[in-house]
This record gives sequence, structure tokens and C-alpha cells, in this order.
Amino acid sequence: MLEQIQEAAQFISAFELPPPTVAIILGTGLSALTREMQIDVEIPYGTIPHFPLSTVEFHSGKLVMGTLAGKRVMVMQGRLHYYEGYSMQQVTFPVRVMNRLGAGTLLVSNAAGGMNPAFQAGDLMLIEDHISLLLPQNPLTGHHHPAFGDRFPDMSDPYDRELIRLAEQIAEERSIALRKGVYVSVTGPQLETRAEYRMLRNWGADAVGMSTVPEVIVAHQMGMRVFGCSVISDLCIPETLEKVKIETILATVGKAEPDLTVIMKELVARI
Repeated sequence: MLEQIQEAAQFISAFELPPPTVAIILGTGLSALTREMQIDVEIPYGTIPHFPLSTVEFHSGKLVMGTLAGKRVMVMQGRLHYYEGYSMQQVTFPVRVMNRLGAGTLLVSNAAGGMNPAFQAGDLMLIEDHISLLLPQNPLTGHHHPAFGDRFPDMSDPYDRELIRLAEQIAEERSIALRKGVYVSVTGPQLETRAEYRMLRNWGADAVGMSTVPEVIVAHQMGMRVFGCSVISDLCIPETLEKVKIETILATVGKAEPDLTVIMKELVARI
């Protein structure tokens, strides 16, 4: 896989742009951040050697490079998921490429179902920790190359505490309400049953989604600073669970997106 990473990185380097310091992955319905950028180039995933294609209809599937808040950034406008049929190594391949190109920090966002009874749809939740035990694959399995980092990375503190503190400071300055909690990753694409939500909540999870954790594992292995934020797109309280449609989820995420954009932009400025 190292050779494939190098080939993808060489292709992107041919655009002769300054290397990124920050990599950003935008989740479902969260693309407005790119409108705050000075964009140098947009590269469709399909043109990059070995890059998997995003097959979800509301993920545009472009790598956007440019400047945000005075910093060089590389943004994935549309992520990859295990449920699309990719292996975890393929899902996390772009993170390894972005790190190879120079990004030392990863900011990741997602839309997630809220299982904490104190949450409301549209809340922003800073991810303090995660649960990955339900994932059928681990992105670190298979052949290991020393260039990837530790073979057995310590995951006791995967989310950078200083970045969390900065986000809380930004939110306070801008009067943005923030939650904090534990994110659990599942494969999807189906939503969970009442019993499954109850189990996940009993495990200590506050929000559930179908992404993020594999990318964070790989980024942490490579020594990147990681920040994660979920938009609570719907409520997943077993006792009051109601059916939800993707259109409703996207509408809720859209209403919360301006606040998330402010936090992400300001965070990049202060890194």
C-alpha cells in the first residue's frame, strides 16, 4: 500500500502547490466550509491514482486544496465508508495520502444520531473519545510498514485535548452551544434498532454514526493531531424513537452547519 500512497501523493504534488498543514474531512451535508476557502484546485477522487470513489449521492467526492484562515489546507469534500463496499484500508487511504503530503493535523466532522437524552437535534458534539469494537475490520490489520507509525498505537487519548480546549474557547466567544461526548462507529448503512440504541447507550456512547473512527485510528497512528465534531442529526432515544428520513437528517445538519463552519475555520486559524 505504501507504493500506492506514494503514487497518489506524487500525482497531487504535480499541481505544485504549497504542502497542507491541516487535513479536513467533511461529513454528510457539511460542505459549506469550502466556501470559506481560497481554492487553488479541486481534484475529483476518480482522477487520483488508487483513490476510492465516493458513491453516496450527497458526497461530492472532491479533494479541495487551498487556503483557509491563512493556513494551507486539504479538504475531503465527501468521505468514504465501509458500507460502500470498501475495506477499512481503502476508507483510510486518503488520510495516509494527506499525511504524506504534509498534513500534521486532521479535523473531521460527521452527522450522528444522538443517544444522550440531554441532546437535541442540531446540537454540536465535540468528540472526546470513541468506541470501535463493533467494526468488522480494523484499518491497521495486514502488512505493516514502519512509515505508517507504531504497529500497536496507544489509543488512550486519540482526540487532541488542546484542540478541544480551543474549540470550546471559540464556541464561548461566538456564543455557540457545544456538547461533549463519546462517539461509537457502526458499519451501516441501516439505522439501528431500539435494542441496539439501548445497548450502545449502555456502553457509554452519546452519539452513533457510520464513519470517522477508522480515519482517526490511522491519523493517530501516524502522529497527527486529531479533532472531531458531530452534528446531532436526529435523536435515537429508544423510549421515544421515531422513524427518520435522510431528507430530515440533511435539513437538520444544514441548520447546524454555520456554527460548525465557524468553529472549524477559527480552529484552523489558531492551530
